[in-house]
Amino acid sequence: MSAHHEPKWKHDGVRVIPGDTLDPNTAQTPGMDRKAAINHARVGAQKIWAGTVAIQPDAKTGAHHHGALESVIYVVRGKARMRWGERLEFMAEANAGDFIFIPPYVPHQEINGSPDEPLECVLVRSDNEAVVVNLDIEPVEKPERVRWIDPIHKS
Repeated sequence: MSAHHEPKWKHDGVRVIPGDTLDPNTAQTPGMDRKAAINHARVGAQKIWAGTVAIQPDAKTGAHHHGALESVIYVVRGKARMRWGERLEFMAEANAGDFIFIPPYVPHQEINGSPDEPLECVLVRSDNEAVVVNLDIEPVEKPERVRWIDPIHKS
């Protein structure tokens, strides 16, 4: 290898994206601060998108889905309340350390479940495209609380 030749993986291998360099140039919702860490534009990602969202106390998204994408939310701090279904009739809460999985096309709404603490999450989607389909849904007044049962590790 000559002195002026870069090793093959030096700049096309592992990337570390410092937390203070996340890109706020993403779709924003009032009361929320989304930032991209991993996407095609920044690192050449082909199959995933990852970033963060900080949600102010009592803030929430409108009803929406992410098309054919799968989404994972990891709760870093606070209480996440999720509603989902044709009329957002189902609800579950997640705390720091919990993961949330959202299958393709599931109508849902993210809510900060705390009146005075911010909610901080890491988001990962199964494509680098930011697919968001907003829905005009009249939500039910009292959603049914759903507890997830692990099909593999039944107690």
